[in-house]
Amino acid sequence: MHPEILRELTAQRGRELRERAHHASLARSARRTLRDWRRGHRAAEADEFTVPAVPDYVDGSFRTAGDAAASNVQDNVPAAHRAA
Repeated sequence: MHPEILRELTAQRGRELRERAHHASLARSARRTLRDWRRGHRAAEADEFTVPAVPDYVDGSFRTAGDAAASNVQDNVPAAHRAA
């Protein structure tokens, strides 16, 4: 057989085997996930992920609704408007 044809057949066989292994891995992962979900392990996984806090302003500060209501109206005016 010609070396180029043999090389291409070998590469094709390798791709097919890797694809089958990948599909088998996905199937095992799906079965494991479903089994854990049925056994009630879903709640433990959900507690592991927490959403990081995102700052409200560019300077990285946080302001809650209570802070905004308690603040004075003059505090909300930009510094450029306070100039005499």
